[in-house]
Amino acid sequence: MTKVAFIGLGNMGSGMCATLAKAGHEVKAFDLSTEAVRKAEEFGAIGAGSIADAVEGADVVVSMLPAGKHVHQVYFGEDGVAAHAGKGTLFIDCSTIAVEETRSAAQKAKEAGFLMVDAPVSGGTAAADAGTLTFMTGGPKEAFDRAKPLLDVMGKNVFHAGDAGNGQVAKIANNMLLGISMIGTCEAFNLAERLGLDAQTFFDISSTASGQCWSMTSYCPAPGPVPAAPSNRDYKPGFAVAMMLKDLRLAMGAGDDVRADIPLGNHAQQIYSRLDQDGYADLDFSGVMKRLRGEI
Repeated sequence: MTKVAFIGLGNMGSGMCATLAKAGHEVKAFDLSTEAVRKAEEFGAIGAGSIADAVEGADVVVSMLPAGKHVHQVYFGEDGVAAHAGKGTLFIDCSTIAVEETRSAAQKAKEAGFLMVDAPVSGGTAAADAGTLTFMTGGPKEAFDRAKPLLDVMGKNVFHAGDAGNGQVAKIANNMLLGISMIGTCEAFNLAERLGLDAQTFFDISSTASGQCWSMTSYCPAPGPVPAAPSNRDYKPGFAVAMMLKDLRLAMGAGDDVRADIPLGNHAQQIYSRLDQDGYADLDFSGVMKRLRGEI
């Protein structure tokens, strides 16, 4: 049994925290939302009233936070994790933030005598609840080896991507590809339907031909062919437009830093930005299909 402090109990963090508690680990959970802490207690976690309370006696701190500024504040603020954690505590940050923010946090942790890994996730809330996430992990091999047993509880695929920040690199590059491929998949279904080919027939053909991709076979944006897809729930997320836009913006920022030419990524960002601006931030990202159909 590992003593875990879990900080950040949002849509993803709540499921991950519950998975660790159900697996028999001693988990102390903290969030600014007292309701989120109460729900964590229902799944077997111990509610904590502060960061200091959560990390007292912890072997590992796991966090799932909205942005880089929150990660730096939670870990290195005046009353943050580093100020209260015992020496040798491992930090596992599962947030999706900018690569340079991650590398800066890892350096601060190292200077303070702690090991830290970035371990952003893929899979969405369903995978978080089921313990089947994919983790893309960056950091020293020693830290990854310590983190892996806990990541194995929360996920079915755990990768070591290399040095600090490389987990974030893998995450934003992967999600940029996902955003681009989803838009292309939506366009293909829309074109087929307008030319008289129904969605199921097109799916049956293309899913076994060269157009096959995850956006089609696992998350089909056209209602019908994949019953579990958000398209069959009027595009209720899932993975919201706002979350895809966040990841695309991180990818664009990182691309600018290294002068990478990513025109399709930039165009995908523009499409999701317009959806966000038009009030569809909470629509599933496959809801691009509704826009192409003229429904929104």
